[in-house]
Amino acid sequence: MSDTYGRAFSLMREKAPEAWRDYTRHAFVESMKDGSLPKEAFLHYLRQDYVFLIHFSRAWALAIVKSETHEEMLGAVGTVNALVAEEMQLHVGVCEDAGISQDQLFSTNERAENLAYTRFVLEAGYSGDLLDLLAALAPCVMGYGEIGLRLAAEKTSEEYGDWIATYSSDGYQDSCKAVGKLLEEALIRRLGVSYETSPRWRRLCDTFRQATELEVGFWQMGLTP
Repeated sequence: MSDTYGRAFSLMREKAPEAWRDYTRHAFVESMKDGSLPKEAFLHYLRQDYVFLIHFSRAWALAIVKSETHEEMLGAVGTVNALVAEEMQLHVGVCEDAGISQDQLFSTNERAENLAYTRFVLEAGYSGDLLDLLAALAPCVMGYGEIGLRLAAEKTSEEYGDWIATYSSDGYQDSCKAVGKLLEEALIRRLGVSYETSPRWRRLCDTFRQATELEVGFWQMGLTP
């Protein structure tokens, strides 16, 4: 597999092959590729994802608290900025075009699948250190980057072109690489160069897999407005 987003991410992904496939090749994703996804389902997903990103931004802010170096803090700050100033604006723009105001977007009631995922990520950070938090955060960041690149190359419709363009963009891809670098360096700092031999490695990979499975549930939620 490609290590575009770093060695640590690639190793974690290899430990969760079925969950990763189910996530990155989900029917929701494939129907965006050919434009067959009902607009109602897409808007339902966007509203839930906007709320998700609010909590996801808070989790990345928690990464600043859990950082041990200035470089780690800068990596977390950069991701928070990308989420709040850029990614969430995609949701605001698309929903406004569909007649959904930002106030309505912000007040969206969370579905159970959303609650399960966001609280899992936050709990990983509250109860663990930066490694536990990054293992829970990585599937969302890099998974969307991987999906965006593939859909940009394979899409047969422009129906969801703005979404695809956002996650395949150079800016988002750079963010994925930055998070991959942060994960790699955080592992080396805390566990050593041979971090995959550490007793903690299996638990971190389990966290990564569980977060990936929660991503699968999030896509499935999108198909059931």
